[in-house]
Amino acid sequence: MCNTNTEIQDQKKYIEKIKEINKTQKPKYAILTMGCQLNENDSEKLCGMIEQMGYTKTENPEEANLNIFNTCCVRENAEDKLFGKLGELKKIKEQKGTIIAIGGCMMQEKHITTKIKQSYPFVDIIFGTHTLHRFPKNLYKVLKENQKQEDILDIDGKIYEGLPIKRESNLKASVTIMNGCNNFCSYCIVPYVRGRERSREPKQIIQEIQELAKEGYKEITLLGQNVNSYLKVEKEKNKPYEQYKGINSFATLLQEISKIQGIERIRFISPHPKDFTDDVIEAIAKNEKICKLIHLPLQSGSTETLKAMNRKYTKEDYLNLVQKMKTKIPNLKLSTDIIVGFPGETEKDFLETLDVVKKVGFEQVYMFIYSRRKGTPGDKMENQIPEATKHERFDRLKQLVENEIQQNNQKYIGTTQKILVEGKSKTNEKMLTGRTENNKIVNFEGNDELIGKLIEIKITSEHMWYLKGQIK
Repeated sequence: MCNTNTEIQDQKKYIEKIKEINKTQKPKYAILTMGCQLNENDSEKLCGMIEQMGYTKTENPEEANLNIFNTCCVRENAEDKLFGKLGELKKIKEQKGTIIAIGGCMMQEKHITTKIKQSYPFVDIIFGTHTLHRFPKNLYKVLKENQKQEDILDIDGKIYEGLPIKRESNLKASVTIMNGCNNFCSYCIVPYVRGRERSREPKQIIQEIQELAKEGYKEITLLGQNVNSYLKVEKEKNKPYEQYKGINSFATLLQEISKIQGIERIRFISPHPKDFTDDVIEAIAKNEKICKLIHLPLQSGSTETLKAMNRKYTKEDYLNLVQKMKTKIPNLKLSTDIIVGFPGETEKDFLETLDVVKKVGFEQVYMFIYSRRKGTPGDKMENQIPEATKHERFDRLKQLVENEIQQNNQKYIGTTQKILVEGKSKTNEKMLTGRTENNKIVNFEGNDELIGKLIEIKITSEHMWYLKGQIK
């Protein structure tokens, strides 16, 4: 692992230069984040840098002097959304000269950057997933030299520590523990745009979470494309990493984080079923701080479809893992991801997926219609499923999942749940809202002094996507 301090210090100089430019003004910025929690975490770093430059955040792109898009390329509709937003900004650009910057996963796709340069030449900055840390320098060149910037690396990026960060919440924080992916699922573009797996140094992760605890954060979510392979590549390839507190795996990282005073809850996404080892199961079972809702992506219940997806496990492997986890972890709940309509999926394959849903009894299911992504093996497969069939199957899966969630919600009525109180309800200012360990939203009446605390709530009713309760 490499020392990147010099480059970070260089970027901080550009932050100060832009701050000096902005000191007599009150510039504003707007940011639109698409995609997963890793993208959200990247946006928090962008916001941290931008606010140190003297910008204040606005939700209105029309009044912003700087508009940033942090893009995702997992689904096709993300592209449509980006191009639609760029069209809207063209007039604003012409009227007030707002600077437009686009970063994130989509910018690692050459056909997308080519389209932007040809069809949207008014975009000022294009940056990729490996060059986010250089945003201050790129912005300075636009401001001072009026030069358009394209800053994209096709090679795997380094891990940069010490970037400023502006978090959305003061109770819950996401902490990236690794970047990239080595799995090459045939539907997924991520390994091509985020590169190979690189783990952060254990010491850096622990120190970041210790600081968060000191600031009053109660809940931590560990992020990575495949969190349970943390440090796996480094060990297999004998890549040096700093020894710290005996951390040499995901299980030992979980154990060490759980010792940090002030952190009440630990979550993580996303693990891969093929890498879910016994020591991780044991760590979850033995540690009260680790939430017992585990996200375990299924993608398909058909062994044939899983093989075509290059998932490296069978239906039976998945169900056996679930059974092992349920046996060893008391009160375990599971959430999952499912893709409907992958190339070659037959009606029989789809029924296998429904069968797994019924057998596992998921707490939450994130459902997706297969979307072709240029550059992936799935896009080149000849046996693509008609859109009408995809949507018909999606609707059947959605109906099953919603029926199961409604039945499952009934089990909560009358029980007492520990809730981390997050704030006022978005739909009713007289109500407070929080989440159970199983990530269920609970709304209840209470005073503002409870915000930030873990309290016990008796569940009184269910409403599909949230529960209602009262303080015990």
